[in-house]
Amino acid sequence: MPALSSMQSIADPVHLTLACHPQTPARAIHGIDVAVGGAGTGILTLAFSLAGDLSGVRIPESRSSLRRHGLWRHTCFEAFVMAGEGPGYHEFNFSPSSEWAACAFRGYRDGGELEVAVAPGIVVRRTGDRLELEAEIRLDCLPPGRSLRLGLSAVVEDADGVLSYWALRHPPGKPDFHHTDAFALDLVLP
Repeated sequence: MPALSSMQSIADPVHLTLACHPQTPARAIHGIDVAVGGAGTGILTLAFSLAGDLSGVRIPESRSSLRRHGLWRHTCFEAFVMAGEGPGYHEFNFSPSSEWAACAFRGYRDGGELEVAVAPGIVVRRTGDRLELEAEIRLDCLPPGRSLRLGLSAVVEDADGVLSYWALRHPPGKPDFHHTDAFALDLVLP
């Protein structure tokens, strides 16, 4: 895994592993990896791969790819994208149901719905002990600028309805994907 503090060119795929928050252990999950790339095509691609005993995970049923609020209350994958040092950022949620959400924030948790001309592309695959979700976000949906900071994360709901929280980096205290410490990957657009 590349050092999270070094700048990565988005033209080169970056492979990372999410860590489970210590206060929210997950018995059924062995790990979650994510690959970031694809910006040379005008698209940011995020490929999440959750490995584990999927019978112990609540996976939302497939639906039409529509905007839906509250996806983070169940199993979903997330990307937080900040230009430079912020303070503004965008949040994208991708559900295995194919539903999605996009928000724009002026600062820490201060914002609302992000208007997007084209919905993010979402492809979901489930094979044996693996749940894979690939999301494509058009670069014009991201905050403006070549230098980006990303916070990549996942919320996983177990069979009993208990949530675990996964991220590249967790700030001190309770899980908080909006905290600037969670924006752990620096990328440069071509």
